[in-house]
Amino acid sequence: MQTTTVRTTQTRQRPFKVAAFALLVTVAGVAAQATASSHAPHDSNQVKPHKWFQIGKATWYGRRFQGHRTASGEAFDLNILTCAHKTLPIGTLLRVTNLSNRRAIMVRVNDRGPVPSGVILDLSYAAARSLGFNGRGSANVRLEKVEGAEAAQLNWPDLGRPGSLPGSR
Repeated sequence: MQTTTVRTTQTRQRPFKVAAFALLVTVAGVAAQATASSHAPHDSNQVKPHKWFQIGKATWYGRRFQGHRTASGEAFDLNILTCAHKTLPIGTLLRVTNLSNRRAIMVRVNDRGPVPSGVILDLSYAAARSLGFNGRGSANVRLEKVEGAEAAQLNWPDLGRPGSLPGSR
């Protein structure tokens, strides 16, 4: 009789154990899925943070301003990849793309102007040469801020010298 009682008790506990195990597996699966989805790339339907850009006309300046003080306090050097922008903070890094030939470079804002009306950026001669429009006075360009990890990879002490950017050696 005792054996029957033990089996009956085990038989009654078996559905409870199965249900508890199923619940445990379900909870563990949901937790694992939540962790995996939090590390997965964001869905393309989600709103992405706005990346600053500007499209417009760029000109260049050179010999006439060589050695003059810029708004940053440094002397202008036509052979360094720098630019003048009306509103961006001094020291901002920009990727400038010539829209006619798709050449792109990175420059550092070190001056405020003078910037002619209708022009969004004045580039140094070296920057204009690198973008392929030094023979002409202007080009249509796209500006994008370079920030975060991309900016951290740049060689800050030499930034602005034509051979100092990654991939330019």
